[in-house]
Amino acid sequence: MSDTIEVGKPLPSWTEGTLDLHHINTGLGDSAFYILPDGTTMLVDAGEMDRTGERVHSARNAPPRPNNSRPPYEWVADYIAQMCPGLTQIDYAYLTHFHSDHMGCLSEVSEEAENGAYKLVGLVGVGDRILFDRLIDRNYPTYDYPLSLDDPKLMNAYGKSPEFQKTYATMKNYRAFIAYHQTQHNMKVEKFQVGANDQFKLRKKKDTYPTFEIRNICGNGEVWTGVDSVAKGHIPPIKELALGELPDENVVSCGIRLRYGRFTFFNGADIPGVPGIGEPAWKDIETPVAQVVGPVDVHVLNHHGYRDTHNAYFVQTLRPRVYIQQNWSSDQPGHDVLSRLTSQHLYPGPRDLFCTYMNEANRIVIGPALDRAYQSMYGHIVVRVASGGHSYQVIVLDDTTTDRLVKSVHGPYQSK
Repeated sequence: MSDTIEVGKPLPSWTEGTLDLHHINTGLGDSAFYILPDGTTMLVDAGEMDRTGERVHSARNAPPRPNNSRPPYEWVADYIAQMCPGLTQIDYAYLTHFHSDHMGCLSEVSEEAENGAYKLVGLVGVGDRILFDRLIDRNYPTYDYPLSLDDPKLMNAYGKSPEFQKTYATMKNYRAFIAYHQTQHNMKVEKFQVGANDQFKLRKKKDTYPTFEIRNICGNGEVWTGVDSVAKGHIPPIKELALGELPDENVVSCGIRLRYGRFTFFNGADIPGVPGIGEPAWKDIETPVAQVVGPVDVHVLNHHGYRDTHNAYFVQTLRPRVYIQQNWSSDQPGHDVLSRLTSQHLYPGPRDLFCTYMNEANRIVIGPALDRAYQSMYGHIVVRVASGGHSYQVIVLDDTTTDRLVKSVHGPYQSK
């Protein structure tokens, strides 16, 4: 590891050979920032739910962190600037799917960028503050899976809905951001390629770290087969599905597995694994994903630990030592989900859970089981993997101030 990490002090800076996985809490959506072993940087999502929405201001949601004086995208950019002083361009921006808590949502308080080409919210806002060299999302350039938002069937059914109109405006804004930065800053944009292990490559010293790999596991209804870069469709052809049967954004979320030496990490964004009553079996994305991911050291909870995730097979197969939960709602985690995550019947041995914010409502409903399971319930969560990947630590940072001092240090854990 790098310098000694001390409670009450700033997190020591990343050093070459180390892998840092930062999970940033703003209270209004997911965002993560990875510093890969050679210094390649990677932003994963930058959520910003509608800050004027009723739910955001209710007891169901986490409060804004560190406070409400700035929009979430500014706090994410500020966090990145603190961890990487002088950084002017992020190597990869990776958008897992098009939901507001992962990409942002336009609202009446969204401000226009100085260039006048788009409004500042979520991922777009971060990209306005710190340039992206390469942007990868699940459906560039057509944005027509499962259907284009301009499709007459969608427009006729949902076009007058306020939520649809917000989504439509947010996607239009996102595409305006892409067009501007492609032209003005030569930003490269790609569609996420399921099965590939060379889309997210080390950009600075690739040959120095041959054991490092990011494998694209799932997205757009496809799952990697485990053979070469071959992907297989998991969802029926769209033409065979009625409008109300179409997969939602969670089902088509993109997921990646990261390996560094013996260390393995999986982030499946919002993939579900427990179809609701009467729903088709193909809405279980977790089972085919688990078959190719295998055991991991650290897993970011799918869909924030919501009740439609972490079926028994998935938990039993991945069997993480550490779970990280990026959550903001009073129903995260679901009680049954927590039972599966902590079950000694599914796999034996210890496991530690960390989350960015646990709503008091959930603590009241679930009770002491939460306190027994979680090592930390509040703060930014950093996984720092030692050079070569043989061990790692989990560091919790205070999210209530911009100092972001260390609150607690866990580990070292030995990689599998």
